[in-house]
Amino acid sequence: MEKEIYLAGGCFWGTEHFFKQIEGVTETEVGFANGHTENPTYKEVYTDQTGYAETVRIKYNPEVASLAFLLRMFFKAIDPTSLNKQGHDEGTRYRTGIYYTDEADLETINMVYAEEQQNYDQPLAVEKEPLQNFYSAEEYHQDYLDKNPTGYCHLPLELFKFAKQAKDKK
Repeated sequence: MEKEIYLAGGCFWGTEHFFKQIEGVTETEVGFANGHTENPTYKEVYTDQTGYAETVRIKYNPEVASLAFLLRMFFKAIDPTSLNKQGHDEGTRYRTGIYYTDEADLETINMVYAEEQQNYDQPLAVEKEPLQNFYSAEEYHQDYLDKNPTGYCHLPLELFKFAKQAKDKK
């Protein structure tokens, strides 16, 4: 049985590519989450007037990759104390967030969040909220780094290799 989680980790091109490397992730889709307009375009979201965060919908097989494992991997790919900024990308659309559709996931989310908070003196800037809405981004944004291997990415290439080799040690 597949599950899904929505993660905002700055620019969605790199975040999607990172999660696609992880064994147990069965599908990814980039889009916009938790804003206040209908059917936003990238151009509209880019203005930071719509309230949306660039987000990746991640479908996964929990028998292969648990939610806790995926969240720990997520924290390796972001600066969790940075508000509305990841790498050189700034704006509310680049905020970090964990958006869930299953209330039962909140216990795991809170556990991993608390573990991660112990590594920092300042509070984490990562949102933890139920998913309110999600709109798929335009087709040219889907699998962007597969289509444009030398395209812009705020994540270091070593991180993709790390993700490919990571295994959930349940």
